[in-house]
Amino acid sequence: MALKRNPEDSIQYDEEISVTSKAKQLFTSGSGKRKAETKILTTFSIEPSFKKELEELFSDMGLSWAGGIRFSLKEFLKKYKNQ
Repeated sequence: MALKRNPEDSIQYDEEISVTSKAKQLFTSGSGKRKAETKILTTFSIEPSFKKELEELFSDMGLSWAGGIRFSLKEFLKKYKNQ
């Protein structure tokens, strides 16, 4: 017994291959503005109440905890880089 081929399935499959190949090309080629660096996990200790204040501040800014810390460090670097 032969199976009947559905032409719609092959179109969707071709689109998936196209999307997959474009994604691989985007993330494997160095065509970006700069090559992404590997992130380094850092730890530090702060009081829970101070962390809660910072989390609320970052949340108001639309940032996650890690995003807020990175933003803060970048702003600190900009401000004190020339000193």
